[in-house]
Amino acid sequence: MRLIPVLALAFVLGSTGPVLSQALKELPFDKQLTLANVGDVDAQFEVGLAYETGKNVKVDEAEAARWFRQAALQGNVEAQYHLARLVARGARGLKQDLATALKLYQDAASRGHPQAMNALGQAYQQGKGTEADLAKAAEWYGKAADLRLADAQNNLGMLYLEGKGVTRDLARAFKLFESAAAQNDPWGLNNLGGMYEMGWGTTVDATRALELYRQSLAQGNGKAQQNIERLEATPLPAVN
Repeated sequence: MRLIPVLALAFVLGSTGPVLSQALKELPFDKQLTLANVGDVDAQFEVGLAYETGKNVKVDEAEAARWFRQAALQGNVEAQYHLARLVARGARGLKQDLATALKLYQDAASRGHPQAMNALGQAYQQGKGTEADLAKAAEWYGKAADLRLADAQNNLGMLYLEGKGVTRDLARAFKLFESAAAQNDPWGLNNLGGMYEMGWGTTVDATRALELYRQSLAQGNGKAQQNIERLEATPLPAVN
């Protein structure tokens, strides 16, 4: 099996290309591929995405990485983020390289990509490609949370809840989970439910907690079912 190395990009990439047009997204794969082969950066990203997800073509993550890299070298920050994700986990025909993934995330994050900021926070929190640094994790989660990325709001909220990398602040955690829940984020809804159940950063409200857990489940978070069952088995206080 041939491994395709993915070299770290020179982090002086140009500005992000124009937003992909709906017309390009709707083109048949063979036409997207034709455009990609003549250097159309948006088509290169679409081809990479097709290979990554198996849309109209067999999944081939090594080939996806090759097209994402070509688009990234032309300044497409979304392609750079997708390339980083693939390199971070590795795949058949694609060697895992956490250090390169970290550099890709760092550059995309510095260019304002919220998901890359969140991924960079996770790398610092988990020590992947670098030494663990919870303060830096909180910093990057905070940047993405300021851009209203629900995943980052949840991640930062957990750090404030547990006092890791930041001073423990239940009110701050509550606000972050509340912001994520306002976007109907499954984990934001679940985490906010937990805050109401425990009375962390707010007053205890089991009825509101149950409501939020049910919303979380409806949004696809199967883990919320355990919370629902626990609360439903516990009689709620009577309302005077």
